[in-house]
Amino acid sequence: MNILYLCHRFPFPPKRGGKIRPFNMIRHFSASGHQVTVCSLLRSEAEAEEGRGIAPFCAGFASGSVREPLQMARMVARLPLLTPSSMGYFYSPELAAKVRGLLASQTWDLIFVHCSSVAQYVEDVQGIPKILDFGDMDSQKWLEYAHYKPWPLSWGYTLEGSKLLRAEKRLARKFDLCTATTRAERETLDGYATGATTDWFPNGVDAEFFSPGGAPYEPETISFIGRMDYYPNQECMQRFCDQVWPLLRQQRPALQLLIVGADPSPEMKKLGDLPGVTVTGSVPDVRPFVRRSALMVAPLAIARGTQNKILEAMAMGVPVVTSSVAAGGVDAEAGHHLLVADDAAATAQAVLKLLAQPEERRRLAEAGRARMLSHHAWARSMARLDDIIAGCTARFATSKELHA
Repeated sequence: MNILYLCHRFPFPPKRGGKIRPFNMIRHFSASGHQVTVCSLLRSEAEAEEGRGIAPFCAGFASGSVREPLQMARMVARLPLLTPSSMGYFYSPELAAKVRGLLASQTWDLIFVHCSSVAQYVEDVQGIPKILDFGDMDSQKWLEYAHYKPWPLSWGYTLEGSKLLRAEKRLARKFDLCTATTRAERETLDGYATGATTDWFPNGVDAEFFSPGGAPYEPETISFIGRMDYYPNQECMQRFCDQVWPLLRQQRPALQLLIVGADPSPEMKKLGDLPGVTVTGSVPDVRPFVRRSALMVAPLAIARGTQNKILEAMAMGVPVVTSSVAAGGVDAEAGHHLLVADDAAATAQAVLKLLAQPEERRRLAEAGRARMLSHHAWARSMARLDDIIAGCTARFATSKELHA
């Protein structure tokens, strides 16, 4: 097939959540013999330079440049409109023109869109089967943000979330198939009652790259991994350090916490002033920090879809203590593959249990990695995606014949 693939973040190198899922799809399509042309956005010359590494994995790629001041202006211009401001942020006239040119110059067998923010470029295209991979339902995340922000920011997030919800419903009706990352996200999408055909396929993890290390772990070190300019990660770590960290240090005064992730805000950097806490900022490779940890914590209160940080830690044989909302995005059983806790006391108790019981830590480490190999392998996820696409294109062909 000749596939036109659109995504909101340029999918190379696959270093963050918004890039990992699309990159693995693109790589799989190309390895399966399909011709894939990638269309996405670039935010800097450095990203453009790095992005050229996508070339071996696709037939071609096109991009549109976006710059922060102009994109913010496009967001503000949409405030009085029903169009979500975030869709203004992800709009590039340059990319729109390139997409139109590609549609006019080639015959396409499938249009695949990852993330609703870039569905706007092809939503009105007809005569070609179209799949929209929502991944996560972004409207629900914005509406959740409103509960954590003071007024008037809470009002702004509620407004944007409501606009996104309306847009998600409208877009779902314009595509032949809509997919999500987890069963729960699909249920949310089905709850919109749009009549759209839906399915889901999970995120995978490169279990060869994210493999256990050979060196022993440090029994007095725990870690958190994630971009620290991302609000759910910031909220998680601020709350953890305020409520859980004092309980842990009271029991284990030598305990160390590594907060590892790019672009920490000033508030996140201040956490490094706490006894035993290190905020690293950007690092070339997160794996050494995770592997040296007795466990990774991920007690997120705001979490949609799958948290790749959890998959990666489990694949490295590092036990995870997380929240029920974050665990819901992982195909694993609480208590058997990872530990789940939702308040400060329970989180501290789970962490202390693993620190005090090396055999229980070893059991969870082995069970967690085995679960990643069996349920979150990219090969398994992509096989599911192949079946989803085959069903979509077959239904489209049948419908076309009936209406011919």
